[in-house]
Amino acid sequence: ALFGVGSGASRMLSGGTIPHRLIEKETASFFGKDSSLFFANGYGAALGTLGSILQKGDTVILDKLCHASLIDGSRLSGATVRTFPHNNIEKLKNILNSIKGNDQTGKRILIVTEGIFSMDGDSSPIKKIIELKEQYQALLLLDEAHSFGIIGENGKGIAHKESLINGVDFLMTTFGKSAGAAGAVTISSRTWIKLILNRARSFIYSTAPMPSQAAGALAGLKLIRGSVGEERRISLHRNIAHLCNELKIPKPLGAIIPLIIGDELDALRISEKLHNAEILAPAIRYPTVSKGSARIRITISANHSEKDIAFLAETIKRLLICT
Repeated sequence: ALFGVGSGASRMLSGGTIPHRLIEKETASFFGKDSSLFFANGYGAALGTLGSILQKGDTVILDKLCHASLIDGSRLSGATVRTFPHNNIEKLKNILNSIKGNDQTGKRILIVTEGIFSMDGDSSPIKKIIELKEQYQALLLLDEAHSFGIIGENGKGIAHKESLINGVDFLMTTFGKSAGAAGAVTISSRTWIKLILNRARSFIYSTAPMPSQAAGALAGLKLIRGSVGEERRISLHRNIAHLCNELKIPKPLGAIIPLIIGDELDALRISEKLHNAEILAPAIRYPTVSKGSARIRITISANHSEKDIAFLAETIKRLLICT
């Protein structure tokens, strides 16, 4: 009631409110960086951030499995876009070598990867990427959308868990996943955030997110970093371990467990049968994943009971035998 429903204008005009400023202050402090910028969603954050820090003549190098928003933001930036096979450090090094072999004086090189990949559920070799970044004087953008809230001390994500946060130039995350809210932030140095603030078209030319959205994101952050968040992380990882033990598969770092089926029709049939059993586990197909690697994407929650996990495992095993 204090701030109304809508913001009424862009943040560059009169759309900024106390909740917007608070979520930016608290996220910067939480992740140990100088400053942050709050966007309406992760897609807008990716487009705005990449479009601000890159321009024609620069080069952006992405892991091939990076999220569509990161790919789109890179393409729209005007920079030269290169990709390397998923988590292939040697290929990344080869690309960096080829760029340095040409005269790139004064041009930026940005490496983009994710903490936890959204469709495979695995993590990136951040330490090795940072070593290459420093060797070749590049920048690093790390998307922790699927690791924020569930990995590391207080849910700070993989970079903090591995004590590598100082090697990350731009950290992005969303509040629409573990925080149970909406919105996204880009976190960096005060200088970089000031530049993004003044260049990001998705930020400048959009009505600011609702004040209630910023307040909801802040409430989610406070829950994540407090004792309730810690209790829920313990429950979550216990549930993940339980399911992986039942299915006899390795336990991932995060909450995403892909069951590779291969054939798209088989994946759709299994997903439908799971839905009929009141289990929501969508089939993921091309073009989201490569052809021949259709899968069932399972996402575990701290809210699931032991009975839920046991029923899920039993149902999956039965369906896989019948496929």
